[in-house]
Parts: sequence; C-alpha cells; structure tokens
Amino acid sequence: MSQELLTPRPPRRVTRRPISWAFRFCVLVVYPVASLLFRMRYRHADRIPPAGGVLLVANHVSVLDPIACARLVWDSGRVPHFLAKESVFTGLAGTILRAAGQIPVSRGTSAAMSSVHAAKAELDAGELVVIYPEGSVTRDPDWWPMQARSGVARLALTTDAVVVPVAQWGPQLVHDYHTKRLHPRLRTPAEYLVGEPVDLAAQRARVRAGEPLTPELLHEVTDLLMTRVRDQLGELRQERPPLGFAPRPVRPALPGEVA
Repeated sequence: MSQELLTPRPPRRVTRRPISWAFRFCVLVVYPVASLLFRMRYRHADRIPPAGGVLLVANHVSVLDPIACARLVWDSGRVPHFLAKESVFTGLAGTILRAAGQIPVSRGTSAAMSSVHAAKAELDAGELVVIYPEGSVTRDPDWWPMQARSGVARLALTTDAVVVPVAQWGPQLVHDYHTKRLHPRLRTPAEYLVGEPVDLAAQRARVRAGEPLTPELLHEVTDLLMTRVRDQLGELRQERPPLGFAPRPVRPALPGEVA
C-alpha cells in the first residue's frame, strides 16, 4: 500500500487556511442554500488534494451548479476561487465576492486576460481555482459539454497546479437554463464525480523548453481536459457520451484566446 494511502488527510480547518470575513459570510449564506436545494452525492472527493495549487475543471449545466460545486470543494477541505462572469460582480454582492477571492471574467474587453493572470496568481499561491471552460451553461440539448475556450489550457500549462477534472449532474433539474425556468424543489440529487489528476508533464515540458502556446497546443490540452470531464459525465449518467462537443454560442474571442 502506498504511503499516500497510509497518510490521513489533515483536518479541514488546517487545509482551508485562514478564511476572510467575506468568505465566511459566503459560507453562512451558500452552504444552507446548497443543503436545501441539493442532496449532494460525491464520488472520489478525496482526489481533491488537501493542499497546493489545484485547477478544478468542471462542466457547466446550470446557473446554480456553482453553489453545489462550492460545497463539494468546501466539504473537501478547500476554499474555492471561481472564475465567474463580471456581470455578477455588481453592487454589494460584487464587493463581497471580490473580497472572498472570487475572480471576475471581463469577456470581450481589453482586460479579459487579467482574469487569467489573477487565476494564475491564486494557483501559484497554492489555492484552488474552479473553472468552467465552456464559459457558460452548455447549449447542448442533452446537457453534454459544449466546445470550451482555451483559458483552461493556458492555466494548466503555465502553472504547476494539479489539474482535477470534475463532472457534475443534477443542478439543471432545479434551474433549466434552456427554458429559463426555475423548478423549486428541495434536496434534488446533485452528483459529482472527481477524476484522477490529468498528467500534463509532457505538454508542460514542451512549454518550459520554449515551445510557444500555439493554437494547436492549446486545442490539444483543452480537448484532453474536456474529454476527461465528458467521459466522467457519461459515467455519472450511465450513458455513452457523444464523441464530439456541441458548438458554443458565437461571441468575440478574448484577447490572446483562440477559437
């Protein structure tokens, strides 16, 4: 038996590190809401490392799934830092979210890449960052992942963070993004399958050797990560996933981003 299996995980009060007042407030608000809305079911949550930089890569099925995903991360003993649309960072809520370490994404502006730099800084500091590479809730009518943007590949290749794929399923039953309808119900099952960390040693070695972040390399890594997430979603759903990805809504590319 490996030493890793023999070594118990540190207490969550230790692995969460010092917590800001703003994040404590978010926990007081979000945790009860997540507990009322969802009956959380985790598979292999122990694969989320208790310390060090972690890039958690997840599919996006509902505007509510960040609530459930945040609880997954919190229950695993880590503090999540989400990359989220800048539109949610308004007013008092926006002030609290920023103070809680959440990262706004300024799409289609000259400041767009600042969110990638901010996420990289968090990862380099040993924090856990949650990213939805699709950028928004999937438009696939059967809820399979759609084509992803390359920001996830940039973060995966330019940091030493452990890259963990996560599939989530269930929050779309409470809020259906496709029909824009809320279906209020309590304790809807929300299932999470945490995959094994993705081995990117070869691709990272190429970048460290001086290979530029070409569109081809970014596509290669993005597809690798999203294929892992898609296949895990198929396992959760007990269905065979499609071979490809649904097209995403057309919008201007972010500065420095490839299609």
